[in-house]
Amino acid sequence: MKIVVPIKRVIDFNVRVRVKADGSGVETENVKMSMNPFDENALEAALQLKEAGRAEEVVGVSVGPAKAEETLRVALAMGADRAILVEADGPVEPLAVAAILAAVARQEGAGLVIAGKQAIDDDASQTGQMLAGLLGWAQATAASRIEMGEGSARVVREVDGGLQTIEVVLPAVITADLRLNEPRYASLPNVMKARSKPLEKKVPDDFGVDSTPRLTVESTEAPAARKAGVRLDSVAELVDRLRSEAGVI
Repeated sequence: MKIVVPIKRVIDFNVRVRVKADGSGVETENVKMSMNPFDENALEAALQLKEAGRAEEVVGVSVGPAKAEETLRVALAMGADRAILVEADGPVEPLAVAAILAAVARQEGAGLVIAGKQAIDDDASQTGQMLAGLLGWAQATAASRIEMGEGSARVVREVDGGLQTIEVVLPAVITADLRLNEPRYASLPNVMKARSKPLEKKVPDDFGVDSTPRLTVESTEAPAARKAGVRLDSVAELVDRLRSEAGVI
């Protein structure tokens, strides 16, 4: 079985995001970028399945700017066998990404796609579900545990009420939660080896996909600064403040 793992290049989660002065978006120039954390979990899950003999090949796929090659090289250093970069300038919306990934999955003859449940830059959490719909495959989202069977996968997923266990027939799309595993680090020798691993470059037109955005961002604003707290001396004063200033009682 071949596993396809979507990889997205995002602003590193340790970086404080800054809004551009013109409000057109967030600042990405001279900002540290890295692999989307949820995608790291998805890649780790795929690599573990390969090491367990349940998969023959792991292919990383990224849709984004040319600089996303650096992120794919990290995926190769972690253990992915091959990588495909679909170069696209500017934002690519979830539906277009899903259409490209669907075409790649069909072309590669994949039996499983493991993706991050969402990307931390837009938190859309749409691509995996759209991908399953376009492929007509079963889907299991927010996976915290994956157990492979014969032609199926048992997935434990986190829901509002606790944990839900479902079984999906392969081929399928599974999206990974952070609690699925602890992603491995790429060792220096593997980083060096990753430079020689195959990385194929494509464009959306190669898959017949129009990546033109359908949405327009009118403005982006930073969250309002929180006001400093106030220390009160008594419950009576608290009640008075709630009544006079907050208006809640």
